[in-house]
Amino acid sequence: MERFTISRESDIAIAVVGVQAYARDQGFPDQAIARITTAVSELGRNIVKYCPGTVGDVLVEAATDIGGALTVQVRDNGPGIEDLELALQDHYSSSGTLGLGLPGVRRIVDHFSIVSVPGEGTVVTIALER
Repeated sequence: MERFTISRESDIAIAVVGVQAYARDQGFPDQAIARITTAVSELGRNIVKYCPGTVGDVLVEAATDIGGALTVQVRDNGPGIEDLELALQDHYSSSGTLGLGLPGVRRIVDHFSIVSVPGEGTVVTIALER
């Protein structure tokens, strides 16, 4: 298992490169690596953007419980998401962006789950099968 901490923009690149190296070491194909690193980049940017002054974690491991999938958990201790259903809709944004981040992440991975508690933070778990 690898763990990366995100508290500022430069940490996102470190996490992405780390996930990429881990996935490559586990034998995942380039296309899968591109998908998972894109997702990690987006989720990391959400931590920096929506949780200023807090610290997030990116945990990555090759799991056996989902058919040998590469599993990444991205968690923060930020303000949480008030309305998950709304946040997962295309083009919804609380900050004036295109609103494609979370819905896009959900589309490019094989498994996606999100738990968010307002005032406590958010945990996103994503996985790619081999």
